[in-house]
Amino acid sequence: MERRTVLRAALLGGSSAVFGGTLWRGAAYAAPAQPGTGPYGSLGSPDANGIRLPSGFTSRVVARSGQTVSGTSYTWHNAPDGGACYANGTGWIYVSNSEINPGGGASAVRFSSTGQITGAYRILSNTRQNCAGGKTPWNTWLSCEEVSLGYVYETDPFGVNAAVQRPAMGRFKHEAAAADPVRKVVYLTEDETDGRFYRFVPTTWGNLSSGTLQVMVAGSGTSGSFSWANVPDPDGSPTTTRTQVSGSKSFNGGEGCHYADDTVWFTTKGDNRVWQLNLATSTYELAYDDSLVTSGTAPLTGVDNITGSSSGDLYVAEDGGNMEICLITPDDIVAPFLRIDGQSSSEITGPAFSPDGRRLYFSSQRGTTGSSSGGITYEVTGPFRS
Repeated sequence: MERRTVLRAALLGGSSAVFGGTLWRGAAYAAPAQPGTGPYGSLGSPDANGIRLPSGFTSRVVARSGQTVSGTSYTWHNAPDGGACYANGTGWIYVSNSEINPGGGASAVRFSSTGQITGAYRILSNTRQNCAGGKTPWNTWLSCEEVSLGYVYETDPFGVNAAVQRPAMGRFKHEAAAADPVRKVVYLTEDETDGRFYRFVPTTWGNLSSGTLQVMVAGSGTSGSFSWANVPDPDGSPTTTRTQVSGSKSFNGGEGCHYADDTVWFTTKGDNRVWQLNLATSTYELAYDDSLVTSGTAPLTGVDNITGSSSGDLYVAEDGGNMEICLITPDDIVAPFLRIDGQSSSEITGPAFSPDGRRLYFSSQRGTTGSSSGGITYEVTGPFRS
């Protein structure tokens, strides 16, 4: 569905401005989403895992850094970060990056059709600070290095094929990736204070070994039209990719990225914004900006990883803030979906839904210890709306 940011005036409790029975979109600027009560209601008391959830939802711990995953002999990695889920026969697999340097890499946990853990294993090793990434339509995991001149690695969630470095996708401080099967491109964020937003156009869709790296070109405002320009030298040396194209648009700390229905959303942590690119019209705008919340306290701070559900809800994980995963609904209400208590020195990473949409996976990167060796990966089960 198309997400529509709504112009609001003197808003209370997240109610929308309605004109003639329809949500009205301002011609010059659409104010981003506002705080309110989400579709699942208020959060309850902390459960045994310290997680506050809406009524009807439960949590469990899937893995802890430095400890063997239950029922396996595999030791879970430190600093779990970006993740994704993959169908695997009647079950599924959850993949998770490791944001340590050196070492990095990524691991996977395999689940049966009932959610029982049946295996865990390494899918990428000996890389650097693998932060976020993205799932491809051909069921590989793009694991991205968040370091200067970092690479994208294409990995096999099923643990059969060796990981492959993809230098054609550019060398820069990578964060997230999101595949667009309609335009047959992969969008990429860059975690720099003057980072750019890119897309990679493969020579052949489904093969990332060659292609063209392009950067978004637009004005300095928070809305308008955009275009794409080729990056002359994707290897970023001696000139960084973000400074090669005149007129390319700067973003303050690119983080998570999610594609659905001719729209790509991405977050920028430096200014706490969620951006929305309307690909069918080649226009961009804000979907969320905490500085423009007009009623109450901004519900979402420290924007980071982002994913979406089949209902059209966006789930945005906080790096810090008050350790929440927040919803942005299709009618532009922002509300906490869950909160982790007692882990204020951590961040939430890797939100991803199981293929049937009934379970949400994510990690607390540093857990209760505040150290990369204290990471905890969770699963939440409940009546997610479809």
